[in-house]
Amino acid sequence: MITVPLEQVNTLLVVGAHADDIEIGCGGTILEIARSRPDINIRWVVFSANESRANEARQSADAFLSGIESRQVQLHAFTDGFFPAEWPEIKQTFEKLKHSIRPDLILTHYGQDLHQDHRLISELTWNTFRDHLILEYEIPKYDGDLGKPNLYMPVDEELSRKKIELLLRNFPSQAGKPWFDRELFQALMRLRGMECAAPDRFAEAFYARKVCLSP
Repeated sequence: MITVPLEQVNTLLVVGAHADDIEIGCGGTILEIARSRPDINIRWVVFSANESRANEARQSADAFLSGIESRQVQLHAFTDGFFPAEWPEIKQTFEKLKHSIRPDLILTHYGQDLHQDHRLISELTWNTFRDHLILEYEIPKYDGDLGKPNLYMPVDEELSRKKIELLLRNFPSQAGKPWFDRELFQALMRLRGMECAAPDRFAEAFYARKVCLSP
């Protein structure tokens, strides 16, 4: 198994369409990075966080980024489910973001995600940051659109439990949804952990569309 160290990642940009997307897709990875690299600079951007969901999003980001001093959380209020209709405004938001940060690594949505908002955020991430290392995280959903990831982040058992606890605690508005539960989040991390032979059995998976190796 080939491993890639994170020592050279000094600035991390994570983007999500909705208030809980980042936490579901790469929350364990963020917790692992926060524990091993408290000196890292993180920009956390959520594009749809209206009213009560904005409070949930900010509270959750604070919990996942605990221990990281250099952090900035940006919440926007684009309409959930209607991102394609708001393309020009979202594109302008990305352009402003591009001029305010120089990330070493970007985490964004899976490009083949069947949710239109997720796909648009992934598309504009690639369109805006054309010379950066971008990894796409996955969101389980009713549509059944999970693919074949090619990059893994092992998450130890303690942090895998913490990820789930923080999700359930910080997003009470989602508690009534049939897919938003402990078993689903744990099952996906366990499956990805099996695929990469993770030491603690759990992992998160990503899609690395374009990676450049340097000698």
